[in-house]
Amino acid sequence: MANHKSAIKRHKQSLVNAARNRAVKTRIKNVVKAVRVALQEKNKEMASSALATATSVLDKAACKGVIHRRNAARRISRLARFVNEL
Repeated sequence: MANHKSAIKRHKQSLVNAARNRAVKTRIKNVVKAVRVALQEKNKEMASSALATATSVLDKAACKGVIHRRNAARRISRLARFVNEL
């Protein structure tokens, strides 16, 4: 454990940030899974609404720096392609 005041503060901040990043990544996994489930069920309305939610969540995660912006764009593009093929 750190001894300097600033190092202690940075450690606390890193724990808070790690918890936030974990929550955001879990949310990403859940919304992407919702889109994939809707695609498997061949439910166009549910898939398109889940895609809108997933797009929003992925864009927010990219803005916050949790995932890279190109990673978010690639995931959105692939999900949108699958929904459009449906």
